[in-house]
Amino acid sequence: MSTIQISLLVSGLIASSLFMCYVDSKYKLHFVAWFNGECSNPFKRQLNESNDNDLSAPSSLDKDREIAELKERIQVLERVVTEPAYELNKKLNALD
Repeated sequence: MSTIQISLLVSGLIASSLFMCYVDSKYKLHFVAWFNGECSNPFKRQLNESNDNDLSAPSSLDKDREIAELKERIQVLERVVTEPAYELNKKLNALD
């Protein structure tokens, strides 16, 4: 093999591995883990992955706080809807 063939072979291997790493990280296909023997099927999604946890995913405290805020808003809406003034306004609007 000549020097040009060896350099083209090495360059091709590096380019293909970089492309594989890019596709693996973008689509979470687990090719690198499969080649390293860490998983048996690269196309099967794993449930317990630390990489899938986004910073935008709300924590349990955020969820509890949001649920409490939503319950409070529902109570306010129930009070507004059950007020006699609201019913009177609704009847007046129905006459138009």
